[in-house]
Amino acid sequence: MNCSIFNAPHLISFEQIKIQRSNTVKKLISTLASGTLLLTSSIVFAQTDYQIPRTEYGQPDIQGVWNFASHTPVQRNEALGNRAFFTPEENESNRDRSVTAFEARAESHFDGVGGYNSFWYERAAIGYDLRTSLITYPENGRIPPIVEGAYMQRGGLSEDVPGERPVRFLVGGIAKDGPEDRGLSERCIAGFNAGPPFMPSSYNNNVQIIQHRDHVVIMTEMIHDARMVALDPEHDLNDDIRLWSGDSRGYWDGDTLVVETKNFNGSTQSFINSPYGDSYDKSLVERFTRVNPTTVEYEFTIDDPSTFTDKITAMVPMTKVDGLLYEYSCHEGNYGMGNMIRGERRQEMDELGIN
Repeated sequence: MNCSIFNAPHLISFEQIKIQRSNTVKKLISTLASGTLLLTSSIVFAQTDYQIPRTEYGQPDIQGVWNFASHTPVQRNEALGNRAFFTPEENESNRDRSVTAFEARAESHFDGVGGYNSFWYERAAIGYDLRTSLITYPENGRIPPIVEGAYMQRGGLSEDVPGERPVRFLVGGIAKDGPEDRGLSERCIAGFNAGPPFMPSSYNNNVQIIQHRDHVVIMTEMIHDARMVALDPEHDLNDDIRLWSGDSRGYWDGDTLVVETKNFNGSTQSFINSPYGDSYDKSLVERFTRVNPTTVEYEFTIDDPSTFTDKITAMVPMTKVDGLLYEYSCHEGNYGMGNMIRGERRQEMDELGIN
């Protein structure tokens, strides 16, 4: 491993990520634009003469902590059609409107206990991405039509929604009779950006990659979830064995790490940013390609014929972070779950006049 890469002055620190959250986005972008992390309309910022460092096993070295925050929307605005890029001026204007709108919503909607303002959110990418959507296929940059009769369950940061167990969405709930009525991230089962595939979200958009000759560990900060990826694509699990995050097997395709995942247990939704599907028939292909000292291109394709009429492909640039990944103690610090259910019982007793 080339230690000079980790000590380079253009690496991004966690403190710089925090700066983004405090609405100094323009200053950060100006700094980055003068360095090596400028994203242009070519989507990637690869260096044609870049030589990927190698591990002691001769594999491309993609180890380290990477940040996958993004200001690029998952889906493209329908009015843009197949237009793939904004102008720099449009991008700046969109970003300003997004931050202003978020602050307005935060002030009006999150005045109660536990609300976050924009300081705590990662509202922009580390870098400068002019794309109009993270989705690159279908060509319109949007989630494809849903298969007729596909399962749907919609949650969110609002009042509880009508529904039945199992709850497959990540945030929100259907009731407060027990933990099983709450979303998967509230139960510390699946992080709201951890996937797989992992997708940019409110915060903790960090992942650590650890390599060995026969395995790769992909550890997301959210829920401190670690996927053990055997570099053994020929030996799949029996179809009867089903897992929350599926069964991941990997291999090297030239300088790209390819991770194929299936055997999902059907208790999660098919795509993290949509309310559709139950993941049972989903297969996922992720591709990790290091394109310069500070950037890995992360691309994934979802194929779920029970949910979507076409595949979905998205690309999320990941930027190297000069810092460590610490444990996100979700269950250990999840006082909210017990207090939420306890508060509901107290309210029921109050309504019955029970002291």
